[in-house]
Amino acid sequence: MSEKYKRLISKLLEGDIRSAARLITLVENDIQIAEKIISQVYKHTGNAYILGITGAPGSGKSTFISTLVKKFIEQEKKIGIICVDPTSPLTGGALLGDRIRMKQHFSMGNVFIRSMANRGQLGGLARATEDTIKILDAFGCDIIIVETVGVGQSEVDIFKSAHTVLVLLVPGMGDDIQVIKAGIMEITDIFIVNKMDLPGADRKVSEIVQMLELNMNYKFDNNNLNEDFAKINRWTPEIIKTNSKTGENFENLLEVIAKHKEFLLETGVISNYLKSRIKSETLKILKYKLSQKIEKLIDDSHAIEELIEEVKERSMDPYSMANKIVQMLGIEENF
Repeated sequence: MSEKYKRLISKLLEGDIRSAARLITLVENDIQIAEKIISQVYKHTGNAYILGITGAPGSGKSTFISTLVKKFIEQEKKIGIICVDPTSPLTGGALLGDRIRMKQHFSMGNVFIRSMANRGQLGGLARATEDTIKILDAFGCDIIIVETVGVGQSEVDIFKSAHTVLVLLVPGMGDDIQVIKAGIMEITDIFIVNKMDLPGADRKVSEIVQMLELNMNYKFDNNNLNEDFAKINRWTPEIIKTNSKTGENFENLLEVIAKHKEFLLETGVISNYLKSRIKSETLKILKYKLSQKIEKLIDDSHAIEELIEEVKERSMDPYSMANKIVQMLGIEENF
């Protein structure tokens, strides 16, 4: 590792905010550099508590997070915020429209805010999100908040990164059907009925209760670590009504978050969560590395062009071609 990276990591561990920002940029842009950086900071991680926040567009996620951050600041917590936004089709960067609502926190020394482009990644999180979480953890953050792009068909990756998952709903949006469709019921620890001053807030709470009765709750079970969603019946998702503009009910929300954290620790679920998270992250890294290697092989190999011609002529099928490529990669297993 170069001296430049060593200096940045050293300053990161001392709490230098510029070094944290620089390291995050490096891990976002180059997985090989990310590998070197994370290998050095990993032993300094494991202290932060991670909150995942998602919800349909218009549910007030940014304003909600801004108010939540105020409450954590009152508790003298150091907070990291990762906002995963849609990717700009022109620059490949994050679309930053919502960040204006958090501008009051930009100059605070104990709050670090980072917007990241999801770069088309399914699941709502960017590839480098996990690495960014580790950097902020090593930076000394007590709480790391990860806000995803928004509820959708595949917005469940946050479940694999966060200790506690909060889903925001608002009265009158009709997003309850989308929640069922997205599988959000299975990943949610706390439902937030935001904008509780709007008509229909109590009705929205009733709808969530009814949906919970129709859905089994899935979390990591002590006896089944091989499933992404293993059944556990001991935690029933809580429902909290909030008003992000006034801060109403946020004290109650903080108590419920603390209650869920206590549950994870007392039941040992947090240990199983960590095992599953490591497995999930490793698979993601392997997929990325293999896909890069395969793409390079396909782009640069004349042998691949010959295989493509054979498939075009119907003398070989795509599965057989894939098996040939696996052999070229030096993998003995026949897929």
